[in-house]
Amino acid sequence: MIRSLWLVAGFVSLGLGSAGIFLPLLPTVPFLLLAAFCFARGSERVHAWLLSHRVFGPPINDWQERGAIGTRAKWAATVSIIAAFALSIIFGVRPAVLGVQAIVLSAVTLFIWTRPNF
Repeated sequence: MIRSLWLVAGFVSLGLGSAGIFLPLLPTVPFLLLAAFCFARGSERVHAWLLSHRVFGPPINDWQERGAIGTRAKWAATVSIIAAFALSIIFGVRPAVLGVQAIVLSAVTLFIWTRPNF
């Protein structure tokens, strides 16, 4: 039963990560990492398939082996972060919320850019 829940969570995460390839504000790699985490607990076979996949496997392996994020992914994440903050401004989010959002998004951006490149 629990393994089935891990598998479902893995496939949902994989679906969201796949959608993130085409949807600019939906992150891809974090959902792929979550899928790998879930599959490792739900199915050794599906986990091995994901890690060996020609598109999805390399960023997961780079993160697991070296904590590395590719330069292209860093730029894509930064542009998405800026776009999300800009949308908040456009939609008139309260200044206090914008302040918290700015702090959190700045911390995320700093984390991303301090990871090694692959």
